[in-house]
Amino acid sequence: MRTRALVVHPHFKADRDRRRDSDSALAECVALTEALDLEVVSAEVATLASAKAGALFGSGKIDEIKARVAAGDAELVIVDGAVTPIQQRNLEKAWNAKVLDRTGLILEIFGERAGTREGALQVELAHLSYQKSRLVRSWTHLERQRGGAGFMGGPGETQIEADRRAIDEKIVRLKRQLQGVVQTRSLHRKARKKAPYPVVALVGYTNAGKSTLFNRITDADVLAKDMLFATLDPTMRAAKLPGGRKVVLSDTVGFISELPTQLVAAFRATLEEVLEADVIVHVRDMAHPQTEAQKADVLDVLTDLGVTPERLAAVLEARNKIDLLDDDARRAQTAEAARSGAVAVSALSGEGVAALLSAIDAALSEARHEAVATIAQADGKAAAWLHAHGLVVGRRDTDDGAALDLLISARELNQFVKAFPEVPVTGDGILYLT
Repeated sequence: MRTRALVVHPHFKADRDRRRDSDSALAECVALTEALDLEVVSAEVATLASAKAGALFGSGKIDEIKARVAAGDAELVIVDGAVTPIQQRNLEKAWNAKVLDRTGLILEIFGERAGTREGALQVELAHLSYQKSRLVRSWTHLERQRGGAGFMGGPGETQIEADRRAIDEKIVRLKRQLQGVVQTRSLHRKARKKAPYPVVALVGYTNAGKSTLFNRITDADVLAKDMLFATLDPTMRAAKLPGGRKVVLSDTVGFISELPTQLVAAFRATLEEVLEADVIVHVRDMAHPQTEAQKADVLDVLTDLGVTPERLAAVLEARNKIDLLDDDARRAQTAEAARSGAVAVSALSGEGVAALLSAIDAALSEARHEAVATIAQADGKAAAWLHAHGLVVGRRDTDDGAALDLLISARELNQFVKAFPEVPVTGDGILYLT
């Protein structure tokens, strides 16, 4: 039998800056709860004047929810917001049920979905960082002290201190293991840079249809479900654009509003694939009533990751799920997308996908400029890199090596300079170093 859960979305009257209305926020939290295969017995918006320091809710609302928990025989209460450890402990006592806040819920989902070693390590690291702040809630024997010697703790060490130290030690081990994975991923990225294949990253709000679009373009079989966070581990496949150019397409974990900071930190190595991509495609769910708020949340996460405003302005929008719109809305969306430089698509039916691939091809076909790279005899790898990318149009031998005439874009030159900073490159017309 599935665990029975009650979902509560706290809405504060004074909070006028929220991007979503309360009903939409509650619906998203219910979807998150169901994604964890929990049975939702009741869901409500709790309107509050202000947060109570000790229990978040006022005594009247606590009693009301307690009655709902008892009536629904719920074992778990999901609070769609941030709950402090003290508040969590007090609410669990009052309701006689386990309490999970939004961060804890998302962490649980990620814990279930991690399919690779890297994903499992990232989720466990995020979990431990979250749990460390909650030891005050987790232990009922905090006043108990134990003496001892060695690594088990010195005289008078409290249980909570020992447990916190154990978590710290495990976090250090996990970070060490993850560092090896990060180095491996970095080597893979360097290898891809040496191959003449640009990287195209799909990003977007969770359940926007990224994996369905990824499968449509690459003929892959990545899990694609109408479910939040169906994709967690990144996947990369080769694809061919209409002009014949080959690219590497990357499917990434979906974003969500109020994404836990622990997850952003733990998944930074994975999400760095986005930073290294030549083109970023933002897949949007145009059938969702909160599509504009979702777009703002995605741009916030990209900004937090370090994507510059210039790159954000160059992000290509794939306005997905137009098959779910009525005829008038579909025509209006297609026309508006064309005016704004976006592409209206249906990853499910394939409508608009060819136009999206052409737009990606155009984004990669940047203006090229003449330049000269002065290659010393010892810089054979640099010369090989330029030849592999098809950038060399002429060569003149010199006493110390060769001068290679190039036709190169600003993006390609920046990649080259990062890989071979000691090689001088000269030319007119573009700013080569950024």
